[in-house]
Amino acid sequence: MLLRSEILTSSEDDAVALENATARSGIVLVCEHASSALPASAGDLGLSAEALSSHIAWDPGALAIARRLSEKLDGLLVHQRFSRLIYDCNRPPESPAAMPEKSEIYEIPGNRELSPAERYARTAALYIPFHDRISSEIARLQGEGQRPVVVTVHTFTPVYFGKRRDVEIGILHDIDARLADAMLDAASGGPYRVERNTPYGPEDGVTHTLRLHAVPQGFANVMIEVRNDLVGDAAGIEAISSYLAELISGGLQRIT
Repeated sequence: MLLRSEILTSSEDDAVALENATARSGIVLVCEHASSALPASAGDLGLSAEALSSHIAWDPGALAIARRLSEKLDGLLVHQRFSRLIYDCNRPPESPAAMPEKSEIYEIPGNRELSPAERYARTAALYIPFHDRISSEIARLQGEGQRPVVVTVHTFTPVYFGKRRDVEIGILHDIDARLADAMLDAASGGPYRVERNTPYGPEDGVTHTLRLHAVPQGFANVMIEVRNDLVGDAAGIEAISSYLAELISGGLQRIT
């Protein structure tokens, strides 16, 4: 059994990273699936190198997009430094998807039959510090007289269970659709195929971070999903990031 202190060793970096901490826009960018790295204590979870570099381990390109948005929108960025395979920080501890035993076609042996103590150790080492940091940054912004806006950034695989996904950008929301509505209006007729709550929606549990940090407080919020084949190089990342920055800033102007 691994205790909380044994999930991350003293030589490993903290689970959560903060960038552009002095940003002044009030926008809080969150990237829960930024990294494919596993703590040394986890080994390889019984997975091949191919699986550990695939979309089941992280969201390829998501951190790069989030960083460019942070620069373009002057927003602070909070991101997770370890793979969602050890703990998916966009899922609550009670969710089976928080420490999945299977992801798409891949079985994950290292996540099978985890004891309550092992699940707690991962939760305490990875999930709690991540969301505590988001909460503290939001509280700080409020204390400085700002009205926070929460934007989570993800990518998705173009082929899932053998089926091609044609949508290029998903604009997702939970019960508060204000910012999503404004962004979707602005995207109409644009260069990308943009759809609402696609390829996932709140019924899939993907709006957990929004539910924790934005919806109860009435903060404007949105979740963005980008098909990862569009951001495989620097040019794609820049094009998508510029487009999204325009949608976000224009959407905020419409609702404020």
